[in-house]
Amino acid sequence: MFGDPMSDTTPFFSDDNEGEGSAEKDDRPSPEQEEDSPSGLSHIRAHLTVVVLCYINLLNYMDRFTVAGVLPDIEHFFNISDGKSGLLQTVFICSYMILAPLFGYLGDRYNRKMIMCVGIGFWSVVTLASSFVGKDYFWALLLTRGLVGVGEASYSTIAPTIIADLFIKEKRTNMLSIFYFAIPVGSGLGYIVGSAVDNRAKDWHWALRVTPALGLVAVLLLVCVVKEPKRGAIEARPEHTLQRTGWLADMKALCKNNSFVLSTFGFTAVAFVTGSLALWAPAFLFRAAVFTGEKQPCVVEPCDTSDSLYFGIITCVTGVLGVAMGVGVSQWLRKRTPRADPLVCAAGLLLAAPFLYLSIIFAQKSTVATYFFIFFGEMFLCMNWAIVADILLYVVVPTRRSTAEAFQIVISHLLGDAGSPYLIGVVSDSLKQADSYMWQFRSLQLSLLLCSFVAVVGGAFFLATALFIEKDRQIAENYVQAGDCDRGVTPKACMLVVFPIFYKQ
Repeated sequence: MFGDPMSDTTPFFSDDNEGEGSAEKDDRPSPEQEEDSPSGLSHIRAHLTVVVLCYINLLNYMDRFTVAGVLPDIEHFFNISDGKSGLLQTVFICSYMILAPLFGYLGDRYNRKMIMCVGIGFWSVVTLASSFVGKDYFWALLLTRGLVGVGEASYSTIAPTIIADLFIKEKRTNMLSIFYFAIPVGSGLGYIVGSAVDNRAKDWHWALRVTPALGLVAVLLLVCVVKEPKRGAIEARPEHTLQRTGWLADMKALCKNNSFVLSTFGFTAVAFVTGSLALWAPAFLFRAAVFTGEKQPCVVEPCDTSDSLYFGIITCVTGVLGVAMGVGVSQWLRKRTPRADPLVCAAGLLLAAPFLYLSIIFAQKSTVATYFFIFFGEMFLCMNWAIVADILLYVVVPTRRSTAEAFQIVISHLLGDAGSPYLIGVVSDSLKQADSYMWQFRSLQLSLLLCSFVAVVGGAFFLATALFIEKDRQIAENYVQAGDCDRGVTPKACMLVVFPIFYKQ
């Protein structure tokens, strides 16, 4: 079906008209259409590709958090506990996490554009199907939410590697920052659209019918606009000079990459915190308002989803500010130290921890103070989105990047947001001492405090990453395979292959 995995002319997952492949391919673009770029794409086409990828990334996260935006309605509709509510996010993340290595393997070997088209098309159909689930079939909603992970896994493991093959250095960082703006903004739009459609239609099912139509538009844009770039060519290492190694060899090399491993664990803490807040923050804010007497409990659908709307707006704004601040500070600090990226990521988490803690504590006294502290907590938390992706791309060689993205997805979700929403829900259920509105709020408040402590641990992992980032970046930039040392490559590069641990800049 897929053909020879080492070939760039596979029948389905490769496209002879795309830029990927050996230099012998005769694309013959007209001078007006394409520039003489190593990636095989013109300046305009490269930027249009980033725009399309950003749109799809925004759509993915918008869909992911639409459910969180209408969670009170879903809980009332199915009459489920906090633990079961947490499963909605957990089954999705588990599916996404399990399939990521498969798509990472395919993304390093086959046509990435076609993989994304199939995955996003499937995701759109399954999301639409989830909007027709009846109240006696909660298991069906869990199943469809799990299948949505197929589409996200096919996209998230691949899209950053395409951007990496189009731009380098500061330009790549800027493009990644635009790409990762879509995560908080899309998440915020999920809450906003979910609550707005729910209020207008008086039925939460309609909130899940918005993104499938937009998903079909995404497939059309991929087909018509996106072109596959040559892997690694933009970095003056065309793909045919970097032979692909086996999956086990790739994994062995990644596990020895200290910067990659430590930054992955740091990002796992980010996933844990964001996953917990993403699902539970609107519900927590609603329960806090009921606890303080500002709102009435949800007895009849539709429930009051104004907290989802406000939280969505805060997520959009803090996402833009946080990502921009993280990239800006990182670029400024790079002029002073090559360890800037992990240090900025560590600072973001360590600054977010106290603000998140205060937002949870003040919820029982002041709604205004709660939103104030959430604003700054989320803003500092968002500082690392683009930077973590950039770290991965410059400490990993081009032919292993999709595999590295997949490995990072598996670890960060397995130990992060795959279990954190469910864990928070289970802890909340176990802390309840009575079936009352007071204990619904109090138990969830106590369980969410765990997020602040996890953020501190994540900051420590990024500080550890700073110890190895210089050496690992140099190894990746000068990487050649051991067999190439007999074919005239530079002595410096061969020393990195044979004695990487002794290399010093």
